[in-house]
Amino acid sequence: MLDIKQLRDDPDPVRRSIALRRLDPARVDLDRLLQIDAGWREHETRASTLRARRNELSAQIKTLTGEKRQSVIEQVKQLKGELAAIESALTELAAQRDELLRLMPNLLGDDVPEGGTDEDNVELSRWGEHPRLDFEPRDHLELGLLTDTLDFDRAAKVTGAAFYYLKREAVLLEQALLGLAASRLSAAGFVPMTTPDIARAEILEGIGFAPRGPEKQVYALDEGDLCLVGTAEITVGGYHSDEILSGSELPLRYLGFSHCFRTEAGAHGRESRGLYRVHQFSKAEMFVLCHPDESARLHEQMRELEEALLRELGIPYRVVNVCAGDLGAPAAKKYDIEAWMPGRGRYGEVTSCSNCTDYQARRLNIRFRDEPTSPTRFVHMLNGTAVAISRTLIALYENYQQQDGSILIPQALHPWMGPIDRIPCRR
Repeated sequence: MLDIKQLRDDPDPVRRSIALRRLDPARVDLDRLLQIDAGWREHETRASTLRARRNELSAQIKTLTGEKRQSVIEQVKQLKGELAAIESALTELAAQRDELLRLMPNLLGDDVPEGGTDEDNVELSRWGEHPRLDFEPRDHLELGLLTDTLDFDRAAKVTGAAFYYLKREAVLLEQALLGLAASRLSAAGFVPMTTPDIARAEILEGIGFAPRGPEKQVYALDEGDLCLVGTAEITVGGYHSDEILSGSELPLRYLGFSHCFRTEAGAHGRESRGLYRVHQFSKAEMFVLCHPDESARLHEQMRELEEALLRELGIPYRVVNVCAGDLGAPAAKKYDIEAWMPGRGRYGEVTSCSNCTDYQARRLNIRFRDEPTSPTRFVHMLNGTAVAISRTLIALYENYQQQDGSILIPQALHPWMGPIDRIPCRR
């Protein structure tokens, strides 16, 4: 959520953000928001005047007698009635204003590129060489069948499309990847945390997810206001909601482990096949709450940590600066890291890293004080994928595939794999 005072004083940066993100101005209606807010302020000014007059007259009543006293009592009653009507209007206007305010996107970082889709994202760097395969590369689906480690067909029978079973070494790989992330990021100061797989709708809305309606990204449960989480960003982000933190304890770094559930509405096509877009997967998510002056630096640090994990796994990748039209509303700036996937013959996103500045903190009411007597300020909040199991498995399978259909295990994962250094072909 944005600061309404900032919108009143200088709406043009928000107008620019709406335009560059290519949002529908009929829905994300800044002019309507400002109009309603102006009406609210007029009513608030009138209400303040009436309250002051009411209090003034109420104070006089105890000093008066007879007809004068009764006359003032009648005036106070009249003021109370008028004030009640104005306060009712204030409540309605505030609700309309807040509904529109929650639709406003975050302000864009200065170096966010213009563009409408992921094709307009700007490549910043590349690392690693594509594997030199002297045979036609297989995709992870074929490799999963050959090694008997992925089963989509039986999952469809049990659960439906876009679910899967991991089997044999794939299960061990999942644990190994989570172990690697925990080891490296704990050493970097991140506190490991296993989070719930469900959260209240208000927490999802605070983070910026749509829990219900045509634009929902997650599954809402029938009972109560609970939803399955799409990422540990939701549950870790809500951990400190409605709290005032000490500036001395910032930054707070967490590494959240959770299952993730996504509707993936409208996702289809060859490039979405298999593990690339699924309804459930496991993920380790970095999350940081920090002083506003530190968020830009920590954003770069989180990106570097993501890159370090991929380099340790030996997966070729590229880093892109995500364009305005491809950004979600909470992010002021976002990096995607895309791994080379030989089965697709192109790069595919495996991690992302966003600086959401104080946008989520305002919605979740997470503040801090530099000193015990200092005024409160909103923290900045950042999130980044440490490892998303499903897409990382794609990159591992396809980059480490062998001609006979087996798959090598990268050296970095050997400590968690016991004696297993390759997944054998079983067909």
